[in-house]
Amino acid sequence: MSKTKLAFDVVTDLRNLAGSIETLVIALESNQTDSAVPVEKEQPKKNKEPKKTAQPPKDKLPSLEDVRSKLAALSQDGKQLQVKELITGFGAKKLSDIPAEKYSDLLVEAGKL
Repeated sequence: MSKTKLAFDVVTDLRNLAGSIETLVIALESNQTDSAVPVEKEQPKKNKEPKKTAQPPKDKLPSLEDVRSKLAALSQDGKQLQVKELITGFGAKKLSDIPAEKYSDLLVEAGKL
């Protein structure tokens, strides 16, 4: 592997890492607002009705991590330019600029690459 290819791989990995850190920060911020709900109010709901999380809903949107991992795999397979064109085709400069509602469409298009 050439030094240029290795350097490009490092840049790609750093970009993916930056996106993952951004996603983590967003998740942590949303958890902070969720934790503002008093614990006493959450416990009765858990005791009255068991959770039904064994099967995720079929209409559930893919997460940013799902999309990012698919696009990262494509990038590592040498399709960095196609991935970038795919993102810009959705009117964004970076993956995190794409609305979550379009993630399913993005994954469909990514599957065609």
